[in-house]
Amino acid sequence: MNKRIYETLELSRVKQMVANYLQTAQGQEELENLVPSIDETVIKSWLNETEDGLKVQRLRGGIPIPKIENIRPQMKRIEIGADLNGPELAQIARVLSTTGQVRKFIADLKESEIEFLRLYDWAEQLEHLPDLTRRLQTAIDEDGYVTDEASSELKMIRQNIRRSEQTIREQLDGILRGNNARYLSDTIITMRNDRYVIPVKQEYRSVFGGVVHDQSSSGQTLFIEPKQIVDSNNRLRQHQINERQEIERILAELSAELVPYQKEIIHNAFVLGKFDLMNAKARFGKELNAVVPAISAENHVYFKQARHPLIDQEVVVANDIMIGQDFQAVVITGPNTGGKTITLKTLGLLQLMGQSGLPLPVAEESQMGIFHEIFADIGDEQSIEQSLSTFSSHMTNIVEILAKVDEHSLVLFDELGAGTDPQEGAALAIAILDALGAKSAYVMATTHYPELKVYGYNRSNTINASMEFDVDTLSPTYRLLIGVPGRSNAFEISKRLGLDNHIIDAAKQIMDGESQDLNEMIADLENRRKMTETEYLEVRHYVDEAEKLQRELKEAYSYFFEEREKELAKAKKEANQIIDEAKSEAEVIISDLRKKQLAAGQAQVKEHELIDARSKLDNLRQEDNQLKKNKVLQKAKQKKKLKVGDEVLVASYGQRGTLIQKMSDGNWQVQLGILKMTLPESELQSVAPVKEPIQRVVSTVRSDNSSHVATQLDLRGKRYEEALNEVDQYLDAAILAGYPQVTIVHGKGTGALRQGITDYLKNHRSVKSFEFAPPNQGGNGATVVKFK
Repeated sequence: MNKRIYETLELSRVKQMVANYLQTAQGQEELENLVPSIDETVIKSWLNETEDGLKVQRLRGGIPIPKIENIRPQMKRIEIGADLNGPELAQIARVLSTTGQVRKFIADLKESEIEFLRLYDWAEQLEHLPDLTRRLQTAIDEDGYVTDEASSELKMIRQNIRRSEQTIREQLDGILRGNNARYLSDTIITMRNDRYVIPVKQEYRSVFGGVVHDQSSSGQTLFIEPKQIVDSNNRLRQHQINERQEIERILAELSAELVPYQKEIIHNAFVLGKFDLMNAKARFGKELNAVVPAISAENHVYFKQARHPLIDQEVVVANDIMIGQDFQAVVITGPNTGGKTITLKTLGLLQLMGQSGLPLPVAEESQMGIFHEIFADIGDEQSIEQSLSTFSSHMTNIVEILAKVDEHSLVLFDELGAGTDPQEGAALAIAILDALGAKSAYVMATTHYPELKVYGYNRSNTINASMEFDVDTLSPTYRLLIGVPGRSNAFEISKRLGLDNHIIDAAKQIMDGESQDLNEMIADLENRRKMTETEYLEVRHYVDEAEKLQRELKEAYSYFFEEREKELAKAKKEANQIIDEAKSEAEVIISDLRKKQLAAGQAQVKEHELIDARSKLDNLRQEDNQLKKNKVLQKAKQKKKLKVGDEVLVASYGQRGTLIQKMSDGNWQVQLGILKMTLPESELQSVAPVKEPIQRVVSTVRSDNSSHVATQLDLRGKRYEEALNEVDQYLDAAILAGYPQVTIVHGKGTGALRQGITDYLKNHRSVKSFEFAPPNQGGNGATVVKFK
């Protein structure tokens, strides 16, 4: 991809924002070498790493990576046999210790069964060297100082050094506190040439003897090593030489121990740099509330609520930016300072960021394309050195773009055709857009020319857009309106600023009629859009309420179901207890019957005894007090007054009978077959006479009007036979619903489904006419059907 676009769209500034979150030199190097790719596999890999980084950031606050310097120079020196110093070894030790910490951190994530796309793959490449790590951490501290534990010899030497220093200080303290203190310029102990000395006045230099190591700038003070501590200083100096030699030996030994693991250490640093960049991208994404977009192989770009990353996120206006699916060219018209150029840059910069594997400041469910080249002609390109005017410079740039562009290119034009005669500029702009359309390039262009508004309306795969302008406040809203061309607001602004109406009317008469009609058409489109937005918000409100009610109903149903199951279980338990009790009492009654039968000998048990036993069984039934209190049932019972001749069911015997007469005590005399019995009214239930059943055929008619039918049928992704079957059922339902017209979305694809639907509609008796949808509503990817 051409590097000029990186500067035009300021990709380097975005990378600098990411660099602020880096900790390692290797991560800095990875970011510096990061450029947009055109390989889908590479881009997916980068975006997956970004997704993992965001997930770790969200769950654990990021991967624990400390500040790490570049260790390649040190490893190069080891390769040629050189020895490293303490700070250099400390940097390598930090790489090894961080490797162990990161491996443990990622192992914990794996144990928690958290899924990642690339994180575990990178972690497996880390080579943990515990023995070498422990040796380095024991011998070298974080600042590169060789510790006493580096070797037993070094520990002993440093103990001797501390003892020698203590002896020297005690001897010098005796001089400072004694009678000789009056010969000193100051009662302090200092050092010169790595030896302990005291400051002596010039005139008393012979009092202490010893060696003069330095003097003050005025010459009045001499720094003398008294003769009584010369031997002690010599011993201290020898210990210090031994210490230096031992340290050199230890550093050489540690350097040699690194030689077999050069490749592993360098690769560990490389992987840690990858993790560092993942961290940085995640923190950058969190700062911008960014997400990882999906990739559209067909270059259907849809950035939902896109924001320019270099503008303050508190004030930037989010816009839906789309290109590729329904149209490949977008012509944005409207006044200056309305946000047209920022919209161009937002589209281009987000594409560059996405193809670099960075998170994008867009909403969820956004998708990006993969372009082999992104070209832009933005800003004032006037070149003084080349003696080119603004128009000439723009045209030179456009010529270069036209020579390189193809179907995998995204082209951004700011004020296309500007800087020359308006009529000629508009004609050139249209010709350039046609040339790009012939190469199937993706284009977004801004312009002032009204001729391009008509161009955007008439050309296939092209759509108008504009930046909204609030006439009431005389300021832009920076909202992108797809499908609505921009219009001149000069008359409205002039009127609000106090210009006389007769001047405005005169200007309208002078203005070309077609331009006037165009502005009126745009104004009407804007009004319709606002009405549609209002209706959408109202419908959205009702939909939200419906969803809320549905959720509440589901919760209520779930609660009801649970309570019902609890009550049923409780009732079954109680019923079983009642049945067990009834069985026990029934056994007693049956036992009495058997005793009576045995007592009667061969005679049968008499009828009245059986009736009496049945009555006892019936008395086992528990009355439902709640039913007795039910006023509705009581009223219904009162309506069914028993009268002579009615057929009744005797509940205690389960037999039908006929009422003969009502007795004075309220009981009824009932004919049961050949028996006549006197029974209480509570035992009798009125029943209808038995009649021959009559077979009837009942047809049910249900109106489809009662169910909701959408005004649009989406068939994309359906098989041919399945789609035609759905069309047949859908048209019948729409006709019953009384719709004058509907829209069938079949997509473009190979055209087979579109042709099949066209053939079907030609032969449908209820179809009055049909045609493809307007370009801004799907074009030949959808068909509008009108009914008779």
